[in-house]
Amino acid sequence: MSAAGLVLLVIGLLAARNNFAQARGLDKIVALTNLCFALPLAVFGAEHFSAGAFMTGMVPPYIPWHLFWIYFVGFALIAASLSIATRIQVRWSGLLFGIMMFAFVAMLHFPGAIKSGGRILWTIVFREMSFGGGGWVLAGVATGGSRGGKTLITVGRVLIGITAIFFGVQHFLHPLGLPGVPLEKEMPLWVPARPVIDYLTGAGLIVAGLCFLSAQKMRVAATYLGSWIVLMVVVIYTPVLIGALVDPSTGVKVEGLNYFADTLLFGGVILSLARAKIGSD
Repeated sequence: MSAAGLVLLVIGLLAARNNFAQARGLDKIVALTNLCFALPLAVFGAEHFSAGAFMTGMVPPYIPWHLFWIYFVGFALIAASLSIATRIQVRWSGLLFGIMMFAFVAMLHFPGAIKSGGRILWTIVFREMSFGGGGWVLAGVATGGSRGGKTLITVGRVLIGITAIFFGVQHFLHPLGLPGVPLEKEMPLWVPARPVIDYLTGAGLIVAGLCFLSAQKMRVAATYLGSWIVLMVVVIYTPVLIGALVDPSTGVKVEGLNYFADTLLFGGVILSLARAKIGSD
């Protein structure tokens, strides 16, 4: 998983170097949108190959060939990561990635959330919907303003907006959790003013979510919020990841990589809206 992420990092940086060099200010972060989106997909894809035998229980029992589908999804994630990082055929990779995420929500996460009603399961439902929505936004942007592309962007921004508001509320209800995607793990004790960071993140998510839903000041909101999420990944999640990778437990390593990749991908999802030309900027 680490090797896949590092390889994709190099590929993504090379692909984005010209746009990054030409951008100014926070637009340099926007220029890294595809990298932020693609790198986690490579990590998740590698996880399917390295831990395939342990993931077969995630496949619904009514679907045959469990191990085949685990490996197939891993291959699809790696292919999508390469496509998105290099901006080759993103209209297809973004579209198909979104469809896959929505299928996971329908078959796996939503039924589980309905059955148990737990906060974490509902967070995963919204997280996966936002990931799929981000894929559709990238696909819509890649179509160059076609009617179908605008529809994809509209659906994506609504899903991302709803998720941002839900996540924002969770930050106020659980103000010690790691910022960005509000799952179970809390911020380390070495992080100063932990509740303040979560309250700021939560407020930003709610305000940005309203901007996304109304399509007003969407690019500005996405640029600032996406940059903040990426900053949190660099400042907080990277040290957490390093601590996890030096731990002897494989489970701790995988958890650290997943938390890092989840939040970086969510940052890429938010930044995707900074590249969509809809509403008032």
